[in-house]
Amino acid sequence: GGGMAAEGDVELELETEPNGSGGGGDGAGGRAAEKPRKHDSGAADLERVTDYAEEKEIQSSNLETAMSVIGDRRSREQKAKQEREKELAKVTIKKEDLELIMTEMEISRAAAERSLREHMGNVVEALITLTN
Repeated sequence: GGGMAAEGDVELELETEPNGSGGGGDGAGGRAAEKPRKHDSGAADLERVTDYAEEKEIQSSNLETAMSVIGDRRSREQKAKQEREKELAKVTIKKEDLELIMTEMEISRAAAERSLREHMGNVVEALITLTN
């Protein structure tokens, strides 16, 4: 079982190391043992860093694509909204209808006006929708 002993040794070293540096007194012995392992982990870290960087690049390009897609969709929605607002603005509504809805539903003038316009100025339909 030579292999087992070697493994045990490594584990022992790992355990004593933090105590050695923590004590601060005898640094020399601990440091010598540290060196070879530091090199190994350094190489591994470097690999990890490059993997990470590549992943990040992929993610950011995906993000850019997603953002432009979202942007397109947003501007389309914005256009549709503007068209709708234009249509709604054309609808003629009566001031008394507006005030009725505001009083009945206790909502702001803007909200009352909007629901009236959405129902083509039909105060009854607007009220029905608001009560639902």
